[in-house]
Amino acid sequence: MKVKKPGSIMNIATTDVVTLPPTTTIMAAAKTIKTYRFRRLPIADPGTRRIEGIITATDLINFFGGGDKHKIIIDRYSGNYLAAINEEVRSIMEKNVLSLSYTSDIEDGLDLMLKNGIGGFPIIDEEDRIVGIVTERDYLSYLANKCELEGKVSDYMTKGVITVNSDTEIDKAMKLMISKKIRRLPVIDDGLLIGWINTPMIVKYFSSEVFKSLITGNVKDALSQPVSVIISSNSTYTSPLIVTPDLTMSEVARRMLNRKVGCALVVKDERLEGIVTEKDMVKFLYKCKIR
Repeated sequence: MKVKKPGSIMNIATTDVVTLPPTTTIMAAAKTIKTYRFRRLPIADPGTRRIEGIITATDLINFFGGGDKHKIIIDRYSGNYLAAINEEVRSIMEKNVLSLSYTSDIEDGLDLMLKNGIGGFPIIDEEDRIVGIVTERDYLSYLANKCELEGKVSDYMTKGVITVNSDTEIDKAMKLMISKKIRRLPVIDDGLLIGWINTPMIVKYFSSEVFKSLITGNVKDALSQPVSVIISSNSTYTSPLIVTPDLTMSEVARRMLNRKVGCALVVKDERLEGIVTEKDMVKFLYKCKIR
């Protein structure tokens, strides 16, 4: 049988892929995402490495209380979080995984990502075994080195950003994220930006404070805490990348890559004016002229 040649997609893919077996507990999956600071983890058979699903930080927040997957805790475990977090991750993982063959080209991955609105996808071989993974950040890095987009951030940023106050309860913030299909929420008090929260921060919060509270049974107390407890936590909080509206999109892309963050908050005079995400950047850079 003729050996197929890898496509250009493998030039930007991460090949040392961390995977979890489907029998991994939800608690262990959350701790793994916290440890590696990933947004997503492929779920694969531990023997064959054939892909079976994918778990994201958003899936975990959905399960913890943000969306329909929370019904598992309520219906199957009668609200017992301690028992529920030992449920196998296969119960909440996404089973219909969009993926690409290792023979695909970079352009194929861009089409898959942009048409389906996904932030990353696994690369598989002929036997559905995982051989790589590609994310928006990989594309941002690739395109930023080949493109120049000199338009100002103010012309491309998303305005009317959904926000919360510092006293918004964490469980309400989670529900807002899931219902609006967003991964991050700037925190605004009296019109001024004081910080932000995102899905990895909430997973970190659960992996530390909430999981500890399961022993004492004070889960509701942990969930009803204001988002300010995340912002004030040295172990959980990561400060946002702040940019001004007059910067070029190419400069913001470089800053995002240097900081290894998924978005930039556009601020003027301490007031939030908009947001630019990796997904936005990939769209914009893809449209620019390749040198």
